[in-house]
Amino acid sequence: MDNLIKISGIISESIVDGPGIRYVIFFQGCYHNCYGCQNTHSHSLNDGYFKNIDEIIDEINYNKLITGITISGGEPFLQPDKLFILLRKIKSIFNFSIIVYTGYLFEDLLNMDEYFIKKSLNIIDFIIDGRFEIDKKTLLSPFVGSWNQRVINVKDSFKYNIISLEILNK
Repeated sequence: MDNLIKISGIISESIVDGPGIRYVIFFQGCYHNCYGCQNTHSHSLNDGYFKNIDEIIDEINYNKLITGITISGGEPFLQPDKLFILLRKIKSIFNFSIIVYTGYLFEDLLNMDEYFIKKSLNIIDFIIDGRFEIDKKTLLSPFVGSWNQRVINVKDSFKYNIISLEILNK
């Protein structure tokens, strides 16, 4: 079971979940239950299916068009150990940027006493954080659903000890 993650689905080529052509993995399970969420099918902890991480790596390797990886949900940080294993394998094999969507705020992730969350943050390039808020829905900012969500450059945030916001271009 160490090499299995519970997901709701995969999009092998997406141009709406980050810059370039991205392989998108949707984790299963979310407690945020944001009203108006476009991925409500990924909320239940009982739904979804298990997928072998090595199979995911093989699929990424097979598609030469992929320029980045996006992990969404559900809430990826509800499976922190699996997220870390997946991220570590991706980063060790591919030179792709990694974006992770989360309903948590970046500051809250930093304050969680969870080993695998802290290890994962050291691998992730960009986090798009914050709950989706339908009354703040926007189509003007690429890759976010509502204007309260932030695109955070994780590496720069650690380097400069501030939250480093980023604008990702399509």
